[in-house]
Amino acid sequence: MLDERARRLLKTLIERYVADGLPVGSRALSKYSGLDLSAATVRNVMADLEENGLIASPHTSAGRVPTSRGYRFFVDSLLTVEPLEKEKIDAIAGQLLLSQPRQLISNASRLLSGLSHFAGIVMTPRRRVPKIRQIEFVSLSEKRILLILVTADGDVQNRLLFPGRSYTPSELVTATNYLNQHFIGGDFEHIRSRVQEELQRLRGDLQSLMAAALAAGDEAMQGPDDRYVISGERNLLEVEEFSSNMKRLRELFDLFEQRTSLMQLLDLSHRADGVQIFIGGESGLAPLDECSVVTAPYEVDGQVVGSVGVIGPTRMAYERVIPIVDITAKLLSSALTYQANS
Repeated sequence: MLDERARRLLKTLIERYVADGLPVGSRALSKYSGLDLSAATVRNVMADLEENGLIASPHTSAGRVPTSRGYRFFVDSLLTVEPLEKEKIDAIAGQLLLSQPRQLISNASRLLSGLSHFAGIVMTPRRRVPKIRQIEFVSLSEKRILLILVTADGDVQNRLLFPGRSYTPSELVTATNYLNQHFIGGDFEHIRSRVQEELQRLRGDLQSLMAAALAAGDEAMQGPDDRYVISGERNLLEVEEFSSNMKRLRELFDLFEQRTSLMQLLDLSHRADGVQIFIGGESGLAPLDECSVVTAPYEVDGQVVGSVGVIGPTRMAYERVIPIVDITAKLLSSALTYQANS
């Protein structure tokens, strides 16, 4: 536990470092903390803070900088978060109205980036697997067949099949009737598993057609790999801590491209209650060792379906970024719930 004097000096040091990006010396701490302390006393307190792993001394300076542990103590115990001004909340809400879900997700990502000046990220809602209302095969040429899938929502997906042999109109009607009779009303995952079980029992002349239909239908229902939308990555090029370390920047951008590792982190925040902050190595992802990730879950009809977040340097103004993430998650929840019920 830190006494009140040490807490005050640590808070002042972190605030000065976030504002200026320069190591903070004892003279500056004495000036900005408002405490009537001698420089020697300040140096003694700074030595204690350093021994506790809360601050560190760069080799090139007599000043001190916060460590990840120091930032964590600051966020958990010293930070005062002010709510956003009503004008800013109204501006965010105005960007999250009267749009389709995908556009709302993109708008939220851009808003997070624009307001924080870092990278904004939104995990997309887990895709609901649609139920199939109708399946049809249409012959286009001797060895080209059009597969038509109609979902219960009225969405129509078309895929070209090249089954390797020609089929007569009567064979296509037989295949269409077979699928519509036995499998309509289920989602495509259900249809796929059942048809695969019965492929061996089907007449040999229909096996290749059904196998091609399964592959094409699976692709149509899966959709693109778009588990999250990220905006403002280029903002990180302007961050001094990153711009001077191109190796770290490349690792960070590779992480954005890989998606899988970052999705695991977003899944953790998906299950959290309210705003969650990963500082430095807390994320478990090496490219984020010098980053902080501030996230919050969002809902549709009271059910958590995804999360929003900001990725930036550990030297960020947490008191400014936290309410941005929090209110964006809440307003996105309201907008998506309204859209889902309208």
